[in-house]
Amino acid sequence: MPSTRPPLQNHAAIVTGASSGIGLAVAEALANAGDAVAVNYRSQPVPAEELVRRITDRGGRAIAVQADVSQEADVTRLFEEASAAFGRVDLLVSNSGVQKDAAVADMSLADWNTVIDVNLTGQFLCAREAVRRFRAQPAAGRPARSAGAIIAMSSVHEIIPWAGHINYAAAKGGVRMLTRSLAQEVAPDGIRVNAIAPGAIRTPINKEARDSEEALTKLLRLIPYGRIGEPEDVARAAVWLASDDADYVTGTTLFVDGGMSLYPEFRDNG
Repeated sequence: MPSTRPPLQNHAAIVTGASSGIGLAVAEALANAGDAVAVNYRSQPVPAEELVRRITDRGGRAIAVQADVSQEADVTRLFEEASAAFGRVDLLVSNSGVQKDAAVADMSLADWNTVIDVNLTGQFLCAREAVRRFRAQPAAGRPARSAGAIIAMSSVHEIIPWAGHINYAAAKGGVRMLTRSLAQEVAPDGIRVNAIAPGAIRTPINKEARDSEEALTKLLRLIPYGRIGEPEDVARAAVWLASDDADYVTGTTLFVDGGMSLYPEFRDNG
């Protein structure tokens, strides 16, 4: 008979940027799968605290932790608070991200730096701290076959150029190589590193792209599967990547995009 044990029972996770959208859905799905979850937020405490309340009301374990992932001291404190609450950290879902869109000639250095600092440097700082923790934790009592797992939230724009969004696309391209290079480096330690690349997901960040019938029709032309993704689509992928079912998977990006990365413009021979 198949096991009824939750796939992430006794695991402890940190999910950054978990107060809305994909991060919130991922944190909730991990908790439903048995994870204790540190719900990170930068500036929205209320939804993070509400999620913690939902998890604990169901008998799960969760804490809300304010931290800016682009700040080294904040990242260290985030991991310290999670470790103090749960005794260990087994999983990092590095989800925090921002957009500051402009044509290249109009993009300010401040907007370039903000996106790179959060979307790429933040990934580095969180991954570095996770690796340090995973290496230091005793092998005895590990809830998973791996010594730890990192899931970086990337985007289809790690491979699809995006005019007018060069800071965002550059950061996500960087996440692709950060994931692959880090996976190569830490695999001998038993640490798995992967990324998830969502396509068009129904979150506040892309509301304008689906706000009208015309905008929605235009967007759906880019999605062969014919629908916008839901945060839960990404969350289910994260639960699988975090679990022992994906134990032999490292150094790869899982695209959750309804086929957006298949260059749908070429469906009729280009």
